[in-house]
Amino acid sequence: MKKGWRGGVFLFFGISVLLLLGISGDKNTAVKGKYSDFETPESCAQCHKEIYREWKQTMMSQAYTHHWDEIEYFKLAVPHASRDKEFKEVVEGCNGCHTPIAYFVGDRSPRPPSAGTRANESVSCEVCHTVSGFKGDVPVNFNYLMTPGKVKYGPREGVKSPYHDTVKSDFIQSPEFCATCHNEKNPFGMWVKSTQLEWKEGPYSKEGVRCQDCHMWTGKGVPAVMSKAVADMRHHTFPGGHVMAKIRGAIEVKVYSDEDEYEPGDEAKITVQLYNAKAGHKLPTGSVEDRQLWVEVHAIDSAGKRYILPVDKKGFKGEKYTITSNELAYQDMGEMMGIKDFKGLPRDDLEEGHRIYRIAFLDPRGRPTIAQWNTKTFAVDYRIGPRETKIETYTWDIPEDIAPGRVKIEVKVLYRLLVRSVAKFLRVPEDEYRTREINSAETYIEIIE
Repeated sequence: MKKGWRGGVFLFFGISVLLLLGISGDKNTAVKGKYSDFETPESCAQCHKEIYREWKQTMMSQAYTHHWDEIEYFKLAVPHASRDKEFKEVVEGCNGCHTPIAYFVGDRSPRPPSAGTRANESVSCEVCHTVSGFKGDVPVNFNYLMTPGKVKYGPREGVKSPYHDTVKSDFIQSPEFCATCHNEKNPFGMWVKSTQLEWKEGPYSKEGVRCQDCHMWTGKGVPAVMSKAVADMRHHTFPGGHVMAKIRGAIEVKVYSDEDEYEPGDEAKITVQLYNAKAGHKLPTGSVEDRQLWVEVHAIDSAGKRYILPVDKKGFKGEKYTITSNELAYQDMGEMMGIKDFKGLPRDDLEEGHRIYRIAFLDPRGRPTIAQWNTKTFAVDYRIGPRETKIETYTWDIPEDIAPGRVKIEVKVLYRLLVRSVAKFLRVPEDEYRTREINSAETYIEIIE
């Protein structure tokens, strides 16, 4: 039901929730049209071939049909709403951003993707190009203004089409446009998605760098078959957390030790610096209740023996959630699915003792949850902000029996889209939770006798 760190598509709540939260905005709850009011993506593709091919390969085109989104929605959210009617409108509201046209026309609880309905169009061409603005003070929870018809909104002045009218829109080029589905407040008043707000508070907004500048790159392309190639077409590739080319190197990492040589039994201090070099928002962002970003530090001696270096604790409140642990969590999943006496699943399903960058989501009983709609409080926010450096230290008591010679200190920055224990339990395809390496670094020390 959610997607990666910007580039991806996220789970959002019905604007009925806005009433609960006291946010002014378009209620967006009335049925305002029918499917036939909107062109299909394939219809748009007849003229916009290059753009359609790009969009077809993105998470935007799979916002409703992607494996994890379907599984989370139909195995967790829908059953939860059937057991607790207070969540019914919220769960229906997921579709306000995952399949906006379906929601707009009153198909609030679409059938599963296997049914092949028009809900499967997800975030299609017509969704973005019929939005003229948003209602309210804050772009959040799909409070966009959508007007189907012959007028399509785009970034250029004076564009002529034989099929539809085109109006230049400043809004479609703004971060606020993205924010209507990439900011989200839940029924408990928690900002469970805040990608645009993170950008707004960071350095890139001050420099005029927008979401579109990173996630819709500008280059040569052919916007429509009847037009000439242009040098500055916005490409509809939307790279984000699912795209290795985007996440690779997003965190720069350096490692060094306080000495070059040690004897067995000495105490070594290893320092690791991690710098958010690329992202205009925090890392991870978006569906951070699912995402895992962590750093592993190991020492490998001259005989090939491997040692884990647990991170030094800093002592801040809630730090336990920032150090990998396999204590049981996510018990609310059992309640949603009607599983009696569900004990939970390993929280991180990782080697323990490593630093993990997250904001932990806690359910009404204070337990870690992956259900943003069921999140009542947060633990500490220990993510890496734009152009922020996190410094971690590792105090290593060098074993007495370590092999003499060169020791490699190996650092890896790793990322998962979804907690493995959760994914396996819900039978999510393996590619959704495989470990991806963002960056690595190494240094060497010498063990002398």
